[in-house]
Amino acid sequence: MPNYTFTTPVVEEGPIGDHRLFYFFKMNRGITIIKASGTYRQVRYITDETLDDYTEVYRGGYNHTVNDATKAALIAANVGITEANFTIQ
Repeated sequence: MPNYTFTTPVVEEGPIGDHRLFYFFKMNRGITIIKASGTYRQVRYITDETLDDYTEVYRGGYNHTVNDATKAALIAANVGITEANFTIQ
């Protein structure tokens, strides 16, 4: 059973600074995926104090190692995750 590298979804945000030139640039921000009460969902901003409230947390902007079963569950959850978010290790 292979493992996969799971990259969380991203959203493009901008402007990335206060100078007028920064208004032309955007930056990708990772979206956190959590599992609570058996349901996956996206969370834009999460605090360290709430991490223990969830059974699974995949922090945005990081790569996570998952197995086949977790990969299938994340895709089936219909929270914006597709095969493109996974690469085989």
